[in-house]
Amino acid sequence: MLIGTWASRIPALQDSLHISHSMLSIVLLCGGLGGVLSSPLAARMMRLQGARKTLFHGGVGVAAALLAIGVAPSAHLLMAALLMLGLASGCYAIGVNSVASRLETASGKSEMAMLHAWGCIGSLAGTLFGSLAAAMRIAPSVHFMMVGVPLTGLLWACYSMLEPDSGASQVDGKANGKKFALPTGRLAPLGILAFCCALVNNGVADWSGIFLKEEFDVTAGFAPLALSVFTVMLLLGRLRGDKLKARHGASLLLTAGGIVCAAGLLLAVFAPTPYFALAGFACSGMGLSLAYPFVISAVGKEGTLALAAVVTMSNLGGLAGPLVLGTIGDFLGMQSAIGFIGLLAIVIAVVASRAQLLR
Repeated sequence: MLIGTWASRIPALQDSLHISHSMLSIVLLCGGLGGVLSSPLAARMMRLQGARKTLFHGGVGVAAALLAIGVAPSAHLLMAALLMLGLASGCYAIGVNSVASRLETASGKSEMAMLHAWGCIGSLAGTLFGSLAAAMRIAPSVHFMMVGVPLTGLLWACYSMLEPDSGASQVDGKANGKKFALPTGRLAPLGILAFCCALVNNGVADWSGIFLKEEFDVTAGFAPLALSVFTVMLLLGRLRGDKLKARHGASLLLTAGGIVCAAGLLLAVFAPTPYFALAGFACSGMGLSLAYPFVISAVGKEGTLALAAVVTMSNLGGLAGPLVLGTIGDFLGMQSAIGFIGLLAIVIAVVASRAQLLR
C-alpha cells in the first residue's frame, strides 16, 4: 500500500516541483538505484537476523521514506528520499518473499500467487485512496502521513504474529561458502524475467498516469485510475493463479500472459479515448499478473542467495526503467514509451517459454 500511495501521487509531485520528464526520470532512477544497492545489504541482513526481522526493518524504512518524499521541497531532496525508499523496499521485498517461499515449501503446494495477491490488494488500496486524495486536493505530505503512520503500526502487529526464523535462512549463504552474485546458468532466464517484469510493472505504475494526462488531458483525479485498473487485474489474475499453475504449468501461463500484456499496451498506445486506454492497461495487468510470483516461487527453492540475485535483476529493471522511459518520453513522446514497455512484454513471453526452472 505504501508503494501504491507513492506511485499514485507522482503526477501531483511532478507538477508541484515543476519537474520535466527527463528530470523525473532521474528522480525515479534514484529509487531503482536504492533497490540495486539494497540486495547485498538484504542478503547480509538475512544471514545475520533472518527474513522476519529483515522484512520488518525494511517495512519501517519504507514508511519513513514515504513521509520524507511528501515533505521534500525540491527535486534533489526528493531524489534522496527515493534512494532511501529503494533501499528499504528492496530489503523488505527480499525478506517478505523469503518468508513467503518458506510458507509455500512448508505447505507443499503453490501459494505464491495468492500471497502476492495480498500485495496487489495493498497497492490497489493505495492507488484508489491516492486518486481520492488527488481529487480532494489533499497535499501529498498530509496524504502520506495519513497512510504511513497507521501502516507502521499494522506492520508491527503482523511482525509480532510471524513465527521466529528457524535459522536456515541465516546460514544459507555461509553453508556453501558462496557470496552474493548475479544469476547465471539456469537462474539466468529467471533473472531476465525479473528484470523485464520490474521494468514493465514500474513503467505502468510510474508513467501510465502521465500518459493519460498528456495524451487525453485528463484530470488529476482520473490519471491514477490507469494504475488502479492495472492493479485490479493483477489482483484478479493472482487470485486464480495457483490453481491455473497446477493445471497448465508456469511456463505456459507466463508465455500467454506476456502476449496478453503486450496486446493491452498496444491498445493503450492507439486508444482513441482515455477509457480505451484504461482497458488496455487493464489487459496488460492481467497478462503480467502471474509472472513475478511464479519467478519468485521457482527461485525460492534455490536458496537465499539465489533469491537475492534474482531480486537484484528486478531492481536493475527498476533502475533502468525511469531513465529509458523518461528519455523516450522526452524525445519520442509517451506513446513511444508505452509501446516500448509492450515490446518488453513480448520478451517475457519468449524467455518464459524457454526457462527450465519454470514448471
